[in-house]
Amino acid sequence: MVNKENVVKNKIGKIVGIHGAVVDVHFPGILPDIHNAMLVKGTRDRLILEVFEHLPSHTVRSLAMGSSSGLKVGIEVEDTGDVLHVPVGPELLGRIVNVFGDPVDNCGPVLTKEHYPIYRPSPNFLEVITSDTIIETGIKALDFLTPFIKGGKIGFFGGAGVGKTQLVTEIIHNTTMKHGNNSVFAGVGERTREGNELYLSLKETGVLPNVAIVLGQMNESPAMRFRTPLTGITIAEYLRDWKKNDILLFIDNIFRFIQAGMEVSIVLGRIPSETGYQSTLASEIGEVEERIVSTSTGSITSVQAIYVPADDFSDPAIQAIFSHLDSIVVLSRKITQQKIYPAVDPLESSSTVDASVLGEKHHKAQKDAMKLLERYRSLQNIIAILGEDELSEREKVTVQRSKKLLKFFSQPFFTAEKFTNVKGQYVPVEETVEGVARILNGDYDDYTDEPFYMAGNIETVEAKWKQMKG
Repeated sequence: MVNKENVVKNKIGKIVGIHGAVVDVHFPGILPDIHNAMLVKGTRDRLILEVFEHLPSHTVRSLAMGSSSGLKVGIEVEDTGDVLHVPVGPELLGRIVNVFGDPVDNCGPVLTKEHYPIYRPSPNFLEVITSDTIIETGIKALDFLTPFIKGGKIGFFGGAGVGKTQLVTEIIHNTTMKHGNNSVFAGVGERTREGNELYLSLKETGVLPNVAIVLGQMNESPAMRFRTPLTGITIAEYLRDWKKNDILLFIDNIFRFIQAGMEVSIVLGRIPSETGYQSTLASEIGEVEERIVSTSTGSITSVQAIYVPADDFSDPAIQAIFSHLDSIVVLSRKITQQKIYPAVDPLESSSTVDASVLGEKHHKAQKDAMKLLERYRSLQNIIAILGEDELSEREKVTVQRSKKLLKFFSQPFFTAEKFTNVKGQYVPVEETVEGVARILNGDYDDYTDEPFYMAGNIETVEAKWKQMKG
C-alpha cells in the first residue's frame, strides 16, 4: 500500500539559492521533471517556478514566473507533478488573460470546463494537411502580393513605427467581420499602452467577442514572456479542434519572444553563440512554429509581427524566423515616409503561393506588376540625377503607372477611422486583381496619381477622379 504522506513529502523541496529570477530548489525525494511547474508555499500572491535544469545534489534550477522579491532560502516549494496547464475553451473569447490563463481585464473569473498543458507535441507528419485555399483579408497589398494560405505562417517584418501592429489589428477586424473567424492574439513583450489600445480598438469595432487575448507584457519576468506564445497556441489548438474550423493566431512580436529566450539563457548562465543570441535559438523557434499547422479538424493560420533590429535583415534572429514562413511581408520605412499605408514593399515581400492556387489572371497581373515596379526601381537613380523629363516616353509611362500602382496599394483602415476620419474599405481580391490589371493595361494613363491614394477598389478611384475634375 502506498503511503500518501511519503508521496507528499517527496514532492516538497526547499529553496537553497536565489539569483534574481533564478531559484534553486533542493528535493530530498524525487526530482521534478524538466518544465514541471512548482508552487512556492506561503506567499501572498501565487508564484510558480518552472524547472529548467537538473543540478547535482538533488537540486533543480528553476525560473520564477513572476517577481522573486521577498523569497528567502528555506521556503518550501511543492512540485505540482506536471507542466503548466491553462484554461481553454470558448469562454476565453472576448477576454484578456496572462500566461497562466488568469484574467487581467477586470471582468471576473474565466471559468472553463477544460485545462490543457502548454507543452503539447506537434501533430505527426501524417496528421498534417497542406491546404491550397487562400484566406482573403480585404487588404489589397496583402491579398495581391502575399496571399495568406490556410494553415500558413505569415511574417510582418519592419523596424519600429512602420505599422506592424496596426496591420495585425486590421486583419483581425476584417477576417472576423467578413468570415466570422475566431482569433487568438498573443502579445509577447507588449507595452501596456499597446495592449490597452488593441483592446479598445477591437471593442469599438465590435470584434472583441471573437478574439481571445493572451498578454505577456514587457514589465513581466522573461520566463512569462517566453511562454506566452505557447499559451496562445494551446488556446488556438483547442478552438481549432472544438469548432472544427479555421483559427487565426496573431503573435506580436515574435522577436520579443527571442529576446525573452536570450534573457532566460543569460540568467541561467548559459554561454551565448558567436552572434550574441542563445545557442538554442533555432530549436526554441521550432518548438513554437511546428505546432502551427492544419489538421483534418481545421487549420491554424499564424500572422506574426517581427521587429527588425536597426532595420537589419541579416540579423541571426530574423534569418532564423525566415525559414518557417510561407509569406514574407516587408514594411518599409521609405514607403512610410511617403505616407503610404500599409507600407508594404512589393519588391522585398514574397509568397510561396503558386499559380495553381492564385489562378491565371491573378498570377499574370502579379508577375507583370513586379516587372513594372522592378524597372521603376532601376530608373530611380537616373530620375534622382537627371529628373523625369530626360526619360524616354516609354520610361515615362513606366514611372507614371508604377506611381499609380504603389498608391493603389494604399488603403483606408477600419481600425484607423478615428485617427484619419476616412471610412475603412474592404476590397475583395477579385476587385484588387481587376484594378491592378487595368492600371497595367494603361486604362488610367490620363489620370494623375492622386485619386489612387487611400482609395478602395478601382471604381472608388474613378469616382474620386470625377470629383477632382469637378
